[in-house]
Amino acid sequence: MPAICIEARHAQKILSETLNKTDADDADGLAQLAEAGFYKAGRVKSFEAMLDRTLIGVRKQVAGMSIQLSNQIRGVMKTFGLIVPKSKGRVFEGHVKELLTGNDSLARIILPLLGAWRDIRKHAAQS
Repeated sequence: MPAICIEARHAQKILSETLNKTDADDADGLAQLAEAGFYKAGRVKSFEAMLDRTLIGVRKQVAGMSIQLSNQIRGVMKTFGLIVPKSKGRVFEGHVKELLTGNDSLARIILPLLGAWRDIRKHAAQS
């Protein structure tokens, strides 16, 4: 039997018209769509395309996490009157460590965040 991939948005519009939304009713509706030929065939992406898309999504998520951590570090330090100059990468890390010299109690809070930020950036560069 040939497999048919139905365009999800098209099927959703038609299936949303049913009064009782259950899995069984949805399955019955999809079977009726296929039987009547009233469907739009969906394009099936290759495995490689899905891998590429997943990698892009993960990279975007990791980059966002790095930005959130750097903003968290900036925010906590600003609370204590330590303004981190606008910078990226090693320069950012250097500015943070420079501002933390002589402030051991705050360093115990910030340095683990800075370590996590560094690790996330390292992993993002490797992928």
